[in-house]
Amino acid sequence: MERVVRHFQEELETLKQRLLAMGGLAEERTRVAVQGVVDRDHEAIQAVLTGDEPINDLHIEVDDRCFKLLALHQPMAADLRAIVAAVKINTDLERVGDLAVNVAEAGKRYLQHPPVKPLIDIPRMGDIAQVMLRDALDAFVRRDLALAEAVLQKDDELDALKTQIFRELLTYMLQDPSTIEPALDLLLISRHLERIGDHATNIAEDVIFMVSARDVRHQPLEAHGPGGRG
Repeated sequence: MERVVRHFQEELETLKQRLLAMGGLAEERTRVAVQGVVDRDHEAIQAVLTGDEPINDLHIEVDDRCFKLLALHQPMAADLRAIVAAVKINTDLERVGDLAVNVAEAGKRYLQHPPVKPLIDIPRMGDIAQVMLRDALDAFVRRDLALAEAVLQKDDELDALKTQIFRELLTYMLQDPSTIEPALDLLLISRHLERIGDHATNIAEDVIFMVSARDVRHQPLEAHGPGGRG
């Protein structure tokens, strides 16, 4: 019996490490896509557009590991919540990879035009989204409620930056119609980065449920006291 338990814990640890690897890939693809737009680097953008396979492979592998753990060990309570959270996190990370591709696609179109403006808030959004993703995954591995809570708080920063970008680009489009097409691509990029933050938020919410069995989805921030949501 002890051997079975030890094997289960080893498999669960491997699952967490594979999720971390997948998260690292998703974070790096986001970074390269945003930096490619900022630096007007066509090669970097193309690398993101054609490099989706490793994340897709990990997506399939992690799902397979989760379902085998559920089928072979029939875990209870905290272990069951950890595996269910891993299934959901796996889907969120795959979507982050897709959104990085979306950023690259919009960036590729944007680079066909002269720059609309110096890019300041979009790389800032990229940095925040990457930190949120990294912290959410660290919270999952370390079962760290405080870190998961911090990720939820950062989401408002992304929303505010997206609104600021929209207002600024609207001014450019009204003043010069030739900027409309590339400005719309920048708006799309800001939207994709906001969505990456949303997926990081989803992961943080799953961590809170995994650790404390509290479902904090669809609850306003002000409804949660210190040290935890709910």
